Amino acid sequence: MSELVAYVDGGSLGNPGPSGIGVVINGSAAEPVRIAKWIGHQDNNVAEYAALMEALQYAVARKAHKLHVFSDSQVVVKQMTGEYTCRSPRLYSLHWTCRKLARALKFSISHVPREDNAEANRLAQSALRKRSRSAASN
Repeated sequence: MSELVAYVDGGSLGNPGPSGIGVVINGSAAEPVRIAKWIGHQDNNVAEYAALMEALQYAVARKAHKLHVFSDSQVVVKQMTGEYTCRSPRLYSLHWTCRKLARALKFSISHVPREDNAEANRLAQSALRKRSRSAASN
């Protein structure tokens, strides 16, 4: 399990709105690890960072040596590679935490078109829609 590849996505219904994350991690077992989580009422960028953090925490907890992440969020990819500076007070602590976790690994991140991130997107959407439906019925 020294090398992992993760596809991450976060989404919200409205911006901000009910939010969820989806993560697909390959390399740790015969089957990919799939994570779908509700993260509350957030905006899209917070959800994207939360998905990245989930993948990083998974890799660090399992003592992986290398993690390559694919994300369809230009903001997250460009901030994590240093092409953009993170100036948003709302994102700064998430960005800082992700960078700190990434230092424990040989970390890399690449942008991928949304259509090539379909499974992570589907997981994120299922998490936020499932929670939204249960909240609406209460």
